[in-house]
Amino acid sequence: MAVLHEEPIDAPARFLRVARSHPDRLAVHGSDATLTFAALEERTRLLAGELIARGVAPGDRVGIHLRRGAGLVVALLATWRAGAAYVPLDQAYPHDRLTYMAEESGIRVLVADAGADTGFAPAGVELVDPAALPERSPAPVPFDDLPAADAPAYVIFTSGSTGRPKGVEATRAGVASLVAALEEFGAYAPEPRTVAWNAGVSFDASVQQWVRVCRGDSVVVLDDEVRKDPERLEELFDRLAVTDLDLTPSHWEMLRATLLRPRADGRVPRLFMGGEPVPERTWRELSEATANGVLDALNLYGPTECTVDATAAWITGEGPHIGDALPGNRLHVLDATGRQVPDGEPGELCIAGPRLALGYVNQPELTAERFPADPFGTPGSRMYRTGDVVRRTAHGLEFVGRADRQVKFRGYRMELGEIEHVLASHPEVATAVVQIRPAADATDGTEASGDRLVAYLVPAAGTETAAGTETAAGAETGTGTEPGAALLRKHAAQALPEFMLPSDYVFLDALPLTPNGKLDTAALPAPEAAGGPAQAAGGAPATETERLIAGVWSEVLGRASIGVDDDFFALGGHSLMALRVVGRLKKSLGRPVPVKDVYKHPRLRDLADHVDALRATTAA
Repeated sequence: MAVLHEEPIDAPARFLRVARSHPDRLAVHGSDATLTFAALEERTRLLAGELIARGVAPGDRVGIHLRRGAGLVVALLATWRAGAAYVPLDQAYPHDRLTYMAEESGIRVLVADAGADTGFAPAGVELVDPAALPERSPAPVPFDDLPAADAPAYVIFTSGSTGRPKGVEATRAGVASLVAALEEFGAYAPEPRTVAWNAGVSFDASVQQWVRVCRGDSVVVLDDEVRKDPERLEELFDRLAVTDLDLTPSHWEMLRATLLRPRADGRVPRLFMGGEPVPERTWRELSEATANGVLDALNLYGPTECTVDATAAWITGEGPHIGDALPGNRLHVLDATGRQVPDGEPGELCIAGPRLALGYVNQPELTAERFPADPFGTPGSRMYRTGDVVRRTAHGLEFVGRADRQVKFRGYRMELGEIEHVLASHPEVATAVVQIRPAADATDGTEASGDRLVAYLVPAAGTETAAGTETAAGAETGTGTEPGAALLRKHAAQALPEFMLPSDYVFLDALPLTPNGKLDTAALPAPEAAGGPAQAAGGAPATETERLIAGVWSEVLGRASIGVDDDFFALGGHSLMALRVVGRLKKSLGRPVPVKDVYKHPRLRDLADHVDALRATTAA
């Protein structure tokens, strides 16, 4: 067990110390504002006072429904200064999901942008517009009378196997311990750094990034357009002299050229990798870059239930591993009977220590199941059963896989059962099974289309079946015998965020079973094998530009047939694929196509018309 050498200090208390000692230092930069520590202290005090005046008290929960920018950091920190816990309610999430999260977490107040759709808020919840605060705090804000260490800090919802997301409630002590542990490990440099906040606020990795302002670092909030555009990110990276960046291995593939380039000012960027296993090729590449002094990188691992990060490893030397416990944590690798397994043998990783979450909101049975007593700890101590299978090696823990159906997909943690539950709720679907299907490697050395989320569906009784495959861009009613992929995607989008929507829908007469009656996942057909390539929507591309874009989409998406009315994102495209598309178009056209244009014109015909207009403007 690694022991913390100093008692962690509550994050808002650390922030106030920095604000008093370095008031003019840059605290936060966003597309909406740039704030010094003095200005951030003032704005968080005003908002905290407003929350307290609305009745918010220690232990309460405050919903945060804001666009990315400096104002988001203000709201999160102000909630802590009021003694409450924040609940991120992402503006990109569907209405039904936001309604459930707001009701389940029991928010008392909702902090939201003026004009934002807040119809999901439960009756009686007060709305606060942070841009319309009084010049003076309407209520005194406590400075020294901070909440107890085990008071909740935030509630972040993760995917749930029962069809509903589950809220994980972390503590202020857990956050303080996380920061102290990363400092002691050496992940955070002693001197102030400039940190790019990359992760979405609804994911726990965001905590490790934005909270660094509390220790005196400057936080640059990357808005959604910058996060998706390598050229704009590189310009901002150099203009603001960013030193630290958190990203997934998938995102690394898109930023390799930017991050492997030596900085003219001598900066050595530090990368915090997490969210999914680091591929061996990426590990070797980062290790070589570290040896050449271009950058350095860490591999961080940890479930939301253990306050973001539980283990850490410098990406050097030996192949991929997740290292060992961060200071303060205790790690157990156990077999099915709860006994420690020998080194080199696989077992379930269980984590104990000061950063365990309080549990799942309103789910005491699940909390008791996932947070049992720690048989190797002091009386009353708990541990968290991660469900991750690992083995101990000479250079650290190696990730082997999952013991259940929870997955990490494109950096997001999700339960496949939640997606299946939503799809099966459609009246014309009897059974739904969702699987991740791997894609072939690309020819340029990067990942190809990436893994695909595939739904296998058995139509409800009374619905004629005609087994086959459709993409979500297919006809609203498919062949006329099944509900149709487009209809099912629309149905699923009412409850699931974009990253959880399948890109392929395979209709089967029945699911394949093993001799003992269980689902035979190995016998589930690949989408192409189930019914051949999906029918191209709108016919074949006709113009030179349409054919060029169709060829790029076909390569990136791994699909043989692309029609002029096909929608890039409905075919399974996502932000990383969009980056690949604009990269290939730039090579072919000799001029850049902004990634935002793919979002504005997702239909192939529309994107081709837009590209033709760009070319005509350039020629003129």
